[in-house]
Amino acid sequence: MKSPATRWMMLWMLSLPACVNSQLAPGKTPAEAASINVQLAIEYMKLGKLAIAREFIEKAIKQDPRSPNVQSTAGLIYERLDEMPKAESAFATAAQLGKGDPNILNNYAGFLCRTGKAPAGEKLFAEVARNPLYQTPEVALVNAGVCDRDAGDDVDAEKFFQRALVVRQNLPEALLQLGNLAFDRKEYPQALELAQRYLSANPASPDILWLALRAQRKLGDATAAAGFARRLQSEFPDSEQAQRMRSGVDR
Repeated sequence: MKSPATRWMMLWMLSLPACVNSQLAPGKTPAEAASINVQLAIEYMKLGKLAIAREFIEKAIKQDPRSPNVQSTAGLIYERLDEMPKAESAFATAAQLGKGDPNILNNYAGFLCRTGKAPAGEKLFAEVARNPLYQTPEVALVNAGVCDRDAGDDVDAEKFFQRALVVRQNLPEALLQLGNLAFDRKEYPQALELAQRYLSANPASPDILWLALRAQRKLGDATAAAGFARRLQSEFPDSEQAQRMRSGVDR
């Protein structure tokens, strides 16, 4: 079963202005026009206007069908639209066209994991992590671990999280994932130790405070648990974890 704290680290990053003018003139070449339409498609996807996003990305596909970025963005939009055959085709095309681009491969690996193809997704994440052009291999390693954990393979998941910590000591997502694994195995002292290591090196998050609170409860330290409860309530009162705490749910 998935942990409530299981989540993907950022799989793709495209910086865009808060608002894009839909009246922008097309570029001088098909590739430039496609780039503008990709930006517009992403912006409308962010706004939840998926039908409009589809219109712009399909324009981009017609203008520059051999662009890995166009195809990868199409995959993201089709996935959001739940048009899975089109999404899979677009992601696979992007990966074929962009074999040397670890960000494109990272996107495809995430799609494979989200659609029940964990072995293929994990393998591709590991390939991305080894790519010297990829500047954040620890992200790919954490994502490989999440992929394995979602597939029920906690042993391999733990190995990937540990490898991520070798690359970047005290990486918050790796520590959180390892802490949740320890908690699920009823290894409460280890879960608490990982939560404390996280908090000593990173800003607090509702996930890590929730883990620490529950670990202290399991260890019978009501005073320490109450301290984490106060922090969760005061620092993240609107979080899902604070709502669970107030409702008495302990998972």
